[in-house]
Amino acid sequence: MNLVDLNSDLGESFGAYTIGLDSEVIRHVSSVNVACGYHAGDPLVMAQTVAMAKEAGVAIGAHPGFPDLMGFGRRNMVCSPKEAKAYVQYQMGALLAFTAAAGVKLQHVKPHGALYNMAGKDMDLASAIAEGIAEVDRDVILLGLAGSKMIEAGRAAGLRVASEVFADRAYQADGSLVPRKQPGAVIHDKDEAIRRTVRMVMEGKVTAITGEEVSISADSICVHGDNPSAVEFVKNIRAAMEAQGVKIAPIAAIV
Repeated sequence: MNLVDLNSDLGESFGAYTIGLDSEVIRHVSSVNVACGYHAGDPLVMAQTVAMAKEAGVAIGAHPGFPDLMGFGRRNMVCSPKEAKAYVQYQMGALLAFTAAAGVKLQHVKPHGALYNMAGKDMDLASAIAEGIAEVDRDVILLGLAGSKMIEAGRAAGLRVASEVFADRAYQADGSLVPRKQPGAVIHDKDEAIRRTVRMVMEGKVTAITGEEVSISADSICVHGDNPSAVEFVKNIRAAMEAQGVKIAPIAAIV
């Protein structure tokens, strides 16, 4: 039977601000990426999200981003590979304290936002992230954009890597995501998003926004949990996968 992971970015609330439908989305995914305080999240939210994931029986990953709360980590920053490595290790360390306290394992690391997109094309940045993870724990999986420099860097660092695809994002001809500021970057038609996702998993193909056919590998599907229809969308994606004979499983069971 084919296996695929279903992941969502959670723990992105901060102080008095609530973002996402975490308690509902978590019931339908197999892995969660927990914000570590730089782009979103705070210590209390991190602790609560880890506890929620443990109770739901889903695997936990760190979701480190740029130190940019105001921009939600989606603004490109100029930083050296040395700085990026330290950012990732710092945020991993924060979440590892909460997973250790809860008696659960950290399954993976998935960089967030601009850090994720920049490292997808910049080998020096990708290598810094991969090396940072490997120095902390070689058993932790690097979750990165399918076909990106992050996957290449993770393998070079001796890590297990998982290729991620996005259910609700448009792709460019080179396999990278269409920047959010461009029209059509986010796919709002859930039926279209589900059709595209099924094809990525079953056929290893996606149609770029410019019409080209792009080969893609799908170990994990990201579904965003920060919009009102997120819960229904996650349930529909899961049902569509299972209807194709694909079992939803955490990343560690796949790579």
